[in-house]
Amino acid sequence: MPKVQKKPAKFKFSPFSTQQQKLMHWWRPPLVSSQCDFVVADGAIRSGKTIACIIGFLTWSQEMFTGQSFILAGKTMGALKKNVIRPMLQILEAWGWPYNYVRSGTDARIEIGTNTYYLYGANTEAAQDALQGLTAAGAYLDEAALFPKSFVDQAIGRCSVEGAKIWMNCNPAGPHHYIREEYILQAKKKKVYHLHFMMTDNLTLSPKVLERYRRAWPHGSVFYKRFILGKWVAADGLIYQQFADHTKDYLVDRKWLEDNQIAYAVIGVDFGGTKSAHSFTLTGFTKGFKQVVVLDEYYCKKRINPKQLQDDFIDFVRRAQSKYKVYEAYCDSAEQTLISGLEMTCIQEHVVIDIKNAIKGPINDRIAFYNSLIAQHRWKVMKHCTHIIAAFEEAVYDEKKKNMDVQLDDGEMNVDSLDSTEYSTESIQDEIMYIAA
Repeated sequence: MPKVQKKPAKFKFSPFSTQQQKLMHWWRPPLVSSQCDFVVADGAIRSGKTIACIIGFLTWSQEMFTGQSFILAGKTMGALKKNVIRPMLQILEAWGWPYNYVRSGTDARIEIGTNTYYLYGANTEAAQDALQGLTAAGAYLDEAALFPKSFVDQAIGRCSVEGAKIWMNCNPAGPHHYIREEYILQAKKKKVYHLHFMMTDNLTLSPKVLERYRRAWPHGSVFYKRFILGKWVAADGLIYQQFADHTKDYLVDRKWLEDNQIAYAVIGVDFGGTKSAHSFTLTGFTKGFKQVVVLDEYYCKKRINPKQLQDDFIDFVRRAQSKYKVYEAYCDSAEQTLISGLEMTCIQEHVVIDIKNAIKGPINDRIAFYNSLIAQHRWKVMKHCTHIIAAFEEAVYDEKKKNMDVQLDDGEMNVDSLDSTEYSTESIQDEIMYIAA
């Protein structure tokens, strides 16, 4: 018997702000904005632009076209399904519009009426290849500033049906990002309707919630300026400025651990190369992820053979498991041979731990995560973890690559401790991120 797909809950509509209503209806004649070919909705996080974009895109495509194809794209397929498809299906349920959702395969799509909406992830330069041969009447690009330029160009090129429009929303990036330079700053020339959103444009956010988000990143940091103020600003200087300025506020000792019980811990592993170090980080979590704590570290920059690395890893795991519940280790996926060696050694030594590939998502997502934890004073480091402390104190953006948000990795900076620490939390980053301090 075929598995019955569970229908999503109906979307609960709330009053829309003026800015949201503009985004939902900009395409309707005789509005002057309806003469535009693009809409770009940028600004702060949680500002209501995504929901308004979904509603506007659905109503526009259904009222203006029959029997046409459309592009729905997100940073990854997973992000698209979470941020766009889930609320879209809830909206369709609330409206009572019948649809057919084909979830997987190379032809993942949603069929609504006579129109078909094809789903795409846009996280690599090669992603544009999936669009080849498609003739579309429109595209909705969610988090467009995170897309390779090649994908955006290809999506626009595919929209050749008369009356096609491109819908983009995004949080700001650097001031020279192609979305800003080629669309927002050339709005009149390219017939772009630009709408800027602030968190106050989302009427569902209470003053208490608004304040919590404003506390989520250090004031004055690039993330606060982009995510809260909605500005396109450059990233420069120290990456973890607040930590570097107030390092002692984040350092803890054994006494602190006695008062704050660790529920469980995870190991992150970064493998060294010619100029880099092998690094292990043990990160613990208190109940409800209220605190994230670096409990122990291993750092070895000298050249060692795989057998020594395996022995050191076994010692590190045993030391960790003697004090905490440690079930997983996330390792740099670029070194599969070394990972296999660790797995085999664990079996031989009867050390029980699940060794997995690190997710290795965008570095700037991981940087934003740690800046948020630091701003909320939810990240702590044991005083003896000197390599990790120094790595976070000294991490800087590359001055030679201004406006590109690139972390300096010149062979001298200790990015290895940063990587292993990030790997230890990345699998539960989203769950931790927005929990109130």
